[in-house]
Amino acid sequence: MLIDGKWVDDAQAPQSTDAQGRFVRRDSTFRNWITPDGSPGPTGAGGFKAEPGRYHLYIALVCPWACRTLAYRKLKKLEDVISVSISFPAMGKEGWEFGDYPGSIPDPLYNIRYVHELYTRADPHFSGRTTVPVLWDKARHTMVNNESADIIRMLNSAFDAYGDASVDFYPSELRAEIDRLNARMYEALNNGVYRTGFAVSQAAYDEAVSDVFGCLDELEERLRGRSYLCGEQITEADWRAFVTLIRFDVAYHGLFKCNLRRVSDYPNLSAYLRRLYRVPGIEETVDFHHIKHGYYGIGRVNPTGIVPKGPARIFAAEDAAS
Repeated sequence: MLIDGKWVDDAQAPQSTDAQGRFVRRDSTFRNWITPDGSPGPTGAGGFKAEPGRYHLYIALVCPWACRTLAYRKLKKLEDVISVSISFPAMGKEGWEFGDYPGSIPDPLYNIRYVHELYTRADPHFSGRTTVPVLWDKARHTMVNNESADIIRMLNSAFDAYGDASVDFYPSELRAEIDRLNARMYEALNNGVYRTGFAVSQAAYDEAVSDVFGCLDELEERLRGRSYLCGEQITEADWRAFVTLIRFDVAYHGLFKCNLRRVSDYPNLSAYLRRLYRVPGIEETVDFHHIKHGYYGIGRVNPTGIVPKGPARIFAAEDAAS
């Protein structure tokens, strides 16, 4: 992480667990919004007008938070509007890194090697974790936002003049229901798998793993008789669930000890996951090589760095081919 603009290794960095051994995720720090006319959004300052070619997205294919922004870029047909860079799957000694690796895309703006260089460009005295995604303003040479929940809301509507305005994952009539689902899934599932995997006490682990499978059980029941979480249309809640579910059997089940059940053991969740995976363009945002090598490259939970052979696929061959 960075402390006053200087990179420090994990041994020097403040711990990300509380006194009870629970994993604590720190809040994102850059919270400006792109809007159609450049006016201020819900947080941060104004001056970030939606314009084609002005913004760049930095992501990692291993990261579920980053990949939901990549999915929105694809689904909203913004690939010619917002450019993208993709890091190596595993973080090195200085965090997320760019360069020559299959499936990765180097930085075309400043030829940076590490994501932390973006943070110090935006703020030379920045202190904190240097996470992805990063939404960058090429015109002002600064970071707009590094909170994926904000970024997907921007991509959903701010660029409708240049992308596919017919696609709306946050319709007004469903917003209250989507927000309730998001809040439940964030703590228990999206962040719950990390609370489980990074717990450093038995009590913290037991609490977190119970939350994860309590949420999965609820989603399994909710999907009985419906195609998606809010009915028969895909919403933001579905894409927030998808990025965790698609990684579950591949990484969280084994590495993070979320091993009471697999997603493939839930009939409704499995069918639901296949439906989302088949949405045109989504498969291109999922790279299982990056996911496995990225997660199993986390030294604090896998010090040997050994990457398992399986699972080779998460769907049966006939599902993948259909």
